[in-house]
Amino acid sequence: MAVEGRTLWELVEARAAATPDADAAVDETGRVLTFAAYRDAAERAAAGLAEHGIGEGDVVSWQLPTWLESLVLVAALSRLGAIQNPILPIYRSAEVGFVTREAGTRLLIVPPVWRDYDFAAMAHAIAADRDDMDVLVCDRRLPDGDPATLPPPPAPASPGDLPVRWYYYTSGTTADPKGARHTDATIDAAARGMCEALAADEDDRVGCVFPFTHIAGAVYVFSAMRYGCTMIVVEAFDAETTPPLLAANGVTLAGAGTPFHMAYLAYQRAHPETAPLFPDVRAYIGGGAPKPPQLHHDIRDEMGSVGILSGYGMTEAPIVTMASVRDADDELAHTEGKPVLDTDLRLVTIDGTVIDGPGQEGEIRLKAPMLMRGYVDASLDDAAFDEDGYFRTGDLGTRDERGNIAITGRVKDIIIRNMENISAKEVEDLLFSHPAIADAAVVGVPDPRTGERVCAVIVPADSAAPPTLDDILAFTVERGLAKQKTPEQLEVVDVLPRNPTGKVLKFELNFFCNEICLGVILDLVGHVASGTQDVKV
Repeated sequence: MAVEGRTLWELVEARAAATPDADAAVDETGRVLTFAAYRDAAERAAAGLAEHGIGEGDVVSWQLPTWLESLVLVAALSRLGAIQNPILPIYRSAEVGFVTREAGTRLLIVPPVWRDYDFAAMAHAIAADRDDMDVLVCDRRLPDGDPATLPPPPAPASPGDLPVRWYYYTSGTTADPKGARHTDATIDAAARGMCEALAADEDDRVGCVFPFTHIAGAVYVFSAMRYGCTMIVVEAFDAETTPPLLAANGVTLAGAGTPFHMAYLAYQRAHPETAPLFPDVRAYIGGGAPKPPQLHHDIRDEMGSVGILSGYGMTEAPIVTMASVRDADDELAHTEGKPVLDTDLRLVTIDGTVIDGPGQEGEIRLKAPMLMRGYVDASLDDAAFDEDGYFRTGDLGTRDERGNIAITGRVKDIIIRNMENISAKEVEDLLFSHPAIADAAVVGVPDPRTGERVCAVIVPADSAAPPTLDDILAFTVERGLAKQKTPEQLEVVDVLPRNPTGKVLKFELNFFCNEICLGVILDLVGHVASGTQDVKV
């Protein structure tokens, strides 16, 4: 049974009243938080933070791992009416310094040392140059105070009146982070759109295996509070230990994107005695990165459930579309579902013409209840919205006759060879279906003869026997890919560089594929190439 609330804190209180003894979250150590215990812990933490001088409107940046305490912190800051700014753990002093300066951070919360990095030293070094920011180091312990000392929680009149309470900076496939300003209403809209498509309820147990400081973390918390599902929290995803942990905790909605689904499939294949790995799973939640259609079929056929239910969104507008448990199999394999709630989504050609019918590719632009309230740096807003007030996503897509959206690439992810546009995603999806390829990405490389050439970067299924460029050429042509779209350069690596949501970092691959001295760039990116091949088509 869903509960109602205008803010996250109202949802926390409503859920604790409705199902106080049900599990809100469990972690990999076996710790359990019921909804009532979650509410109580958040109020104590809110009181403790208030003793540190934090109140309504103060900006609190925090960079904690995916801990139960991180979930509690989110609710505690909501109880206070603070503006919270979760920061991805991969960010270091340059990014954290930039973000906290731009956001006007009053308090920065970090772990001491985590995964061999001294966050506390970093935070104190940043704060040394600031007289308006304090640092709080938390090692699975939040400040604790008396809830009786707290003032009443802020109570806006309606969702439309909700103030900005969240700053989320883009995890980025480019180098420059941008801060998106969200309200509780925008994030709640994403949660409602996702959960209604998934038909989520109090019996669901959802794998929270990505960095919780990503905006999807807040979406999952809103989902748990509104719909009563349980979050299975994993501090750091591990391809060997996380799958059996989710299985032992009865996961029903396994997330949370392409690299995770690939890891689950690889685990079951390596441990056939576990099949089905997740006997209770209803669906695999997708998003954050494109889904090769073949992966959906493999998951459905080998692991059970309806397969992958993909959503489409971004930091600026999470969960814009979502595949549904009611969709047909071909919809699940080839699309990211239909726009959710009251999303107004349009496709626009390169010359600015709005596309009316199905099948034609255009840039996705939107107005939607989950859309941010602009950037922290307001000077970025003019370029982000078109003359009609629609947000320019920079993503290319098509709409089918049933209203499903398929993502076909990025406006800037088109390879122009001999004045002809080539979709990187079209080639990537085909490469992914090659039996000798475990993962693949495609980028454009400058070419003096054709302008750009297609460079395929692959992870072989067997590192000892990677496919050759001739193999790939024959495979793609045999399956109908126009010869001018086939790869002309092949790079073989151990793993593709991805951000925390699974998106391939194309700017790193572009740098990698353009670098003459491969050894230097491979050290920078952190991957090991096993070969390089070039040919002209």
